[in-house]
Amino acid sequence: MRKLLMKAGVPLVAGAVLLTGFSGVSFASAKHPDASKPTFDIAFEGPLSGGNAQLGLNEAYAVEYAINQANAGKSQFGKLPFTLKYVSKDDQGEATISPTDAQELVANPAVIAVVGPSFSGATKAAEPTYSAHNLATVSPSATNPPLATSGWHNFFRDVANDSVQGPADADYVVKVLKDTKIYVANDASTYGEGIATTFAAEATKDGATVTTGTFPGTSQCSDGTASPTQYPDDAATVVSAAPQMLFYGGYYCDLGLLLGALHSAGFSGKVLSGDGSDSPALITGTNPPTAANGVYVTCPCAVLGTSKADNAFASGFKALAKFPVGTYSGEAFDAANTIIAELQILAKTSKGVASITRINVVNGLHKIVYHGLTKTVSFEPDGNIAGDFIYVNEVENGQLVQLGLT
Repeated sequence: MRKLLMKAGVPLVAGAVLLTGFSGVSFASAKHPDASKPTFDIAFEGPLSGGNAQLGLNEAYAVEYAINQANAGKSQFGKLPFTLKYVSKDDQGEATISPTDAQELVANPAVIAVVGPSFSGATKAAEPTYSAHNLATVSPSATNPPLATSGWHNFFRDVANDSVQGPADADYVVKVLKDTKIYVANDASTYGEGIATTFAAEATKDGATVTTGTFPGTSQCSDGTASPTQYPDDAATVVSAAPQMLFYGGYYCDLGLLLGALHSAGFSGKVLSGDGSDSPALITGTNPPTAANGVYVTCPCAVLGTSKADNAFASGFKALAKFPVGTYSGEAFDAANTIIAELQILAKTSKGVASITRINVVNGLHKIVYHGLTKTVSFEPDGNIAGDFIYVNEVENGQLVQLGLT
């Protein structure tokens, strides 16, 4: 491994977010690049519109902020021998859109690496294109386990995958919360099915009685085809099973609709979901919002607000985004900076900036050790992040509060 010595960061904490508009193109203050330096584009791909846009917005602004800081010489990298440009693609979190976005990015020779895609289904659909063109992708949030076993040498992620998160969630439910009668539902997405499957297997192993069901994602929230009118029937199905705990594999938009239906149906059990639901938008998207109180949400993302570095990032992010840092903002910031760190390493070789090529970036990321804001970033040979930490949060009085590690 090559070690780039940086000022070490510390774990971070999620703040409340407000949904905001996003054009899908760069929104930084325009500046004329130094013509004497080569320019490299770092792209972001994720949902910037649609029902689950907030998770993408949390990441996109973090990537742009990292690039702005690096260009201004205000980051830990100091003055760079190249200029960076931010570009973005809005895939709406959909596997039907991401391949086109990927094709457009690989066709642009200036694009040297991508932060994203954000969602697992979109990643699965886009990655063959990125891989074929040796374009490095570092996802801050795509957690489906098979993404790392598909032979894509260019694929990386700086969060723990669902083979870590699902079992950790199950152990928490059975061993900590002491719930042994569980209904496991998923939204039929690549992510939702994956985390629900690993959760159910571990919960069964732990001795719980598990019932499973699929509540397809809706067209209102995602690329699903179901209608929100399904949720009263889904809620009735859950209530009739009388579980102590409902585990939901899916995203916050549809979970919010389900929570409203569960409330109306008189469901008295607990609810836990994974990182796809880890957003204050879960609360605002639940009718009534108080029906989200008591819901547990886990995430392989840490929480901001415990250090000077955390607070500096949070302040800079909010100044750019006009809303506070949220789920995966810190991980996206680290993903972008890990890429920048590798560009800096390559620029210091004997060939200088001429050594900055797509394939060299891919090969370099397999060796890098970068001390980031949320963790030390280094990758396993399959692109998975080295190390695994899963945090549990609970909605308390309309706010997500971190309880600690699972």
